[in-house]
Amino acid sequence: MSSTGTKKNRLLEIFFRAMKGENISVKNLADEYGVSNKSISRDIGEIKNFLFDNRDLVGNTEIKYTSNAKSYYLEFDNFLLSKELIAIIKMMIGCRAFSKMEILEIIGKLKGFTSFNDRKTLEKIIMKEMYHYNEVKHDCKSVIDNLWQLTRCIYDRIEITVSYYKITRDMVDRRIMPVAIMFSDYYFYLIAYHCDEDDWKPLYYRVDRIANIVEHRKHFEIPKEHDFDEGELRSKIQFMFPGEYRKIRFKYTGSSVQAILDKIPTAKIVNKCEGGTIIEAETFGTGVNMFLLSQGSRVKALYPESFVAEMQAEIEKMCSLYK
Repeated sequence: MSSTGTKKNRLLEIFFRAMKGENISVKNLADEYGVSNKSISRDIGEIKNFLFDNRDLVGNTEIKYTSNAKSYYLEFDNFLLSKELIAIIKMMIGCRAFSKMEILEIIGKLKGFTSFNDRKTLEKIIMKEMYHYNEVKHDCKSVIDNLWQLTRCIYDRIEITVSYYKITRDMVDRRIMPVAIMFSDYYFYLIAYHCDEDDWKPLYYRVDRIANIVEHRKHFEIPKEHDFDEGELRSKIQFMFPGEYRKIRFKYTGSSVQAILDKIPTAKIVNKCEGGTIIEAETFGTGVNMFLLSQGSRVKALYPESFVAEMQAEIEKMCSLYK
């Protein structure tokens, strides 16, 4: 191979290694390729010039130098960095929503975006977690396949029939209009409306319990006044327990008010009193009761009366178990 061809290959290799997140050391690369430090520096200079002259093609991409590591690195907007990949993988493992085979396949593909050195580090970080990984038990062949099929049906407004395992483990068939998908506490949920009914009450189906999906030829339209807002639902519901809208108020005497505010997105502090904090929140359903009960004696329900009565009745039932 000619020296020109060798240099072109070296340039491409250096650029590709930088794209995969590898730190580019002039000295190390000079030793690896058997050339002078000046040759590697010229290669890096040519890459810099290419990136600068082709902003329309590469966007805000440039080679930068870090004095701490005494090496160059590629900074760009449109690619995942190794540090971003580890954050995504950690979240996927923590959610437990996918089968072990599915998540291993996804992680394997994501690792392809990292450098050789970062890949080894990544494997060490996730090895123990994946060894002890316990997926949520599924009734479907693949959560990912279900999600993709449902997403298409939502986008194309296609009526579907789902074969669904209820919490009682009874199998039922439901013809529905799918409108949204949400993730909450280990599970993906399909939000849908009944076909041929006028109540427009949203129905929640766990995606992992959908054993089969049949697509119909009929398309549907949702009246504007019934257009579903999953963002609003996400901010006002806990554990995907359906129910009516209401505003609640409670007193919190624990040490971490921020944890309450983080768990209930609509929660806000309305007053601080001796020994506690008064918090209000807009909610749907009674799922929020479950979370607040988990705080034990650090929470006291204040308003409305129905909320207070529900909390009191549940606490009394709990106490009766130990009498």
